[in-house]
Order: sequence, then C-alpha cells, then structure tokens
Amino acid sequence: MEQALTGWLPGQRWFAGKGTPIDEVRVAAETELTEPGLDPGLWHLIAAVRQGSRTDSYQVLVGLRADLPGRLEHVRIGTLPNGRTAYDGLHDHTLARVLLRGIAADETRGPLRLRRVSAEPFRTGPGHQPALASEDIESLVMTAEQSNTSLVYGEEAILKVFRRIAPGPNPDLEVSIALHRLGSPHVATPLGWIETGEGDGTTVLGILSQYLRAANDGWSMAATSVRDLYAMQDQGQVAGAGEVGGDFAGEATRLGAATAAVHSGLARAFGSEMLAPGAAAELAAGMRHRLEEAVTAVPALRDHAGLAGAVYGALAELREPILVQRIHGDYHLGQVMRTQAGWVVLDFEGEPAVPLATRRGRFSPLRDVAGMLRSFDYAARHQLLGHPDRAALELPARDWVRHNTDAFCAGYAGASGIDPRDQAVLLRALEFDKAVYEVGYEARNRPSWLPIPLDSLAAAAGVRPEA
Repeated sequence: MEQALTGWLPGQRWFAGKGTPIDEVRVAAETELTEPGLDPGLWHLIAAVRQGSRTDSYQVLVGLRADLPGRLEHVRIGTLPNGRTAYDGLHDHTLARVLLRGIAADETRGPLRLRRVSAEPFRTGPGHQPALASEDIESLVMTAEQSNTSLVYGEEAILKVFRRIAPGPNPDLEVSIALHRLGSPHVATPLGWIETGEGDGTTVLGILSQYLRAANDGWSMAATSVRDLYAMQDQGQVAGAGEVGGDFAGEATRLGAATAAVHSGLARAFGSEMLAPGAAAELAAGMRHRLEEAVTAVPALRDHAGLAGAVYGALAELREPILVQRIHGDYHLGQVMRTQAGWVVLDFEGEPAVPLATRRGRFSPLRDVAGMLRSFDYAARHQLLGHPDRAALELPARDWVRHNTDAFCAGYAGASGIDPRDQAVLLRALEFDKAVYEVGYEARNRPSWLPIPLDSLAAAAGVRPEA
C-alpha cells in the first residue's frame, strides 16, 4: 500500500507537495470501516509523507475490490499483492454510505469517532428511519475543490473530507456549530463530523453539513451583473451600474446585512475586546513588513509602494481604539451562497497557509469587509483581462465597484449600526493590505491574473491602465 500511495499521491490535485520528490510514505494509522473480507471493503488510512525535512499527514479512504469496475478506474491507486485493487473509496457510492451511516449512528470505529450533531436530520416518518443513511442514497464527488474532497449525498447533505490533516480545533466546525446554536440563518446547518486523537491531539477529519441545493454563489451572481453592464457598454447603450438588468446592488445590500449579523454572532460566541489607543501603529508595521516582502518577490509592486506606505502611515497615526473579535478570515464572493432564504456564509477555516492559532485569533471585523470589497473589485476586473475595450470599460468597472461597495456598507450599517465607511482610515489600509497579498498570490499561482490587483492599486493612485 505504501508503495502504491507513493506513486498515486503526487497526481492528486489536493496533494500539497507537488514538484518535490517523496522520500518516504508510511501508513501511520489504519482502520477497517467495513466487515473483514467484505467486497467492496473500506479502510481509513493516515499516510505520513516525508519530503526533505517536511512531513505531512494525509487522509486517504481506500476502497478494495477484487474486480474494479470501469466507472472507478480513474481513481485506481494500485493492485495489492493479494490481487485486490485499491482505489479512492470516496468515489464509490456503496462505500460513501458507510461514512454517512456511521455519523447517523454516532459510531466509534477504533480510533475514529463519527459524531452526530442531532438525530433529527437523519429521521423521517413514524418509524424514524435514517433517511440520509438509507441504502439507496446516491453520492457525488465535487470536482471544483483544490485542497479537500467533498461528497454530496442526494440533495440533502455535503461531507467535506480534509486531505492534508493536522491536530487542533477546526475553525470551520467550531464556528458553524457556535453560530448554529445561536440560531443564525447565515450558516449551513452542521450535521456531524469525523475525528480522531485525544485532547490537544484531536484531529477533525471531515464535516457533514446541510447541502444548499438551488443556491447560487456570490461570485457567479456578481460576474453576471458585470457581464450585463459591459455588454450594454459594448453595444453603445451607456448605462450606469445601477441601470442594468443584472444589477447586484440589492444583493450587495443584503450581503452586507448578513455579514454584520455573522460578525455579531461571532462576537457573542467568542467574545470581543478593544485594542488600546495606538495599537494601530502595530497593525501598520505588520502591513509595511508584508509590503516589503511582496515588493521583493514582485518588483512590479514597487511602483505602488509609495502610495501603500502613505496609507499605512495614516493608519499608524490613528489613535482611536479598534474593536477586535473572531472573524471569517478569508472572506470573498466565493465564500457566500445565495439561497431562497438569504445569504449563507461558508468555510470559516480562514487562510489555510496561516497558522491555526492566528486563524482563531481576534481581528477587526473590517478585515472581512475589506476582503469582500476587494472581491467586488476582482469581479469587475477579471472580465477586463484581454478585453479589446479594456481602457473604455475601466470607468464603468470602477463605477460598478463603487456602487456595490456603497450598497454593501449600507447593508452592514443598517444591520449593525456601524458603517464601515466611517472608519475610512482603517478600512482603506486593510484593503491595501489585501491587495498587496493578492499581488503575491497571483504572481505565484495565477500570473495571468496579476494585472487585477496591480490595476486596482493604479486606480487608487488615479492612473488609468493602458489599452
């Protein structure tokens, strides 16, 4: 099995060690989740992968069959000495039900604990039969994720299985349960989870939540609005951002209100505090440090370093106390879904590359606001990449961003009594800090998108991009 995993792991999109040779794969833990000898059988493995001085732990749910059907050939791991074929068991409907039934029954399998939040979602009718865990429920692996694997069961539940795992509290599970217990309508109902280990070594392996069927993600909705606006401009029909058929401002207002409600719930669940006057100087120092690192990595950012430094300088002089609390931490249009009932916020894990203690720390809620406002800018600008009328559409793009920024902030203020625009110095610094982060991210991962944050910084300085 270890030899088979050594050849299979580097080809998985969620494998974090691409491009670095694997020195060793060791099965650190194994648990049989089906009856011995059953075909198909399911094993839960934790594989320790050593690459140079770094060792990461990966979770693999291995299916075993004597004969692998063609529909599972694409997830083959390898053939074992006993003749059985090992494959990624999450793609097998039969084996995926094993996990769901285990959560429904609140089972413990060896070192694994499959926990249920409440029995109600698993019951139906007078006999209280486990609807979600029924033998005929189908599962589908989502294909869009990069670092995890999610299975949708019917149209009722989604199980997010973490691939690279580490001990410690899982912020997504922690926050979702806390907000659910407060009655928040802005989180998907948590149904259960899978964990292993004890005490500080407890590791969350997967989270089962309500599936938001017939929901639309915020990025797609915003992109549609932008596309409508640009189409009217291309046709010579001059229109403002609030005059097109796909105007997003109403949704931006409701999203702002939902964001404020989530922040209020996070403060109730985890507390808040006021930083002492003058703490802004420390925040500004951190921003300057990140700017210096980014300029070294991406020299094109040097043209905007002066303006960013001035923005951070204004923050450093701020003497007002700053409210800090638990926040989302990685907030953008791709993290929100519009259901028939309203906006729902997903993925409270924060930036995966950030240490866990930091992700669970307290920050200004305006950091989330800044993240969403930067996402509005991305929604407007990503469709300008390679566009023949890019220069002509620059002003409509800025107008769309301003229009929806005002709507979002108005919605936030209406729900919380706090208008982010009244804290302009802090909000502007946080937006610049996010844009600097984006420059580094795009340079490393999506060079073709690098003009988006760079053009945004240029726009902030009053410079129009070249056609």
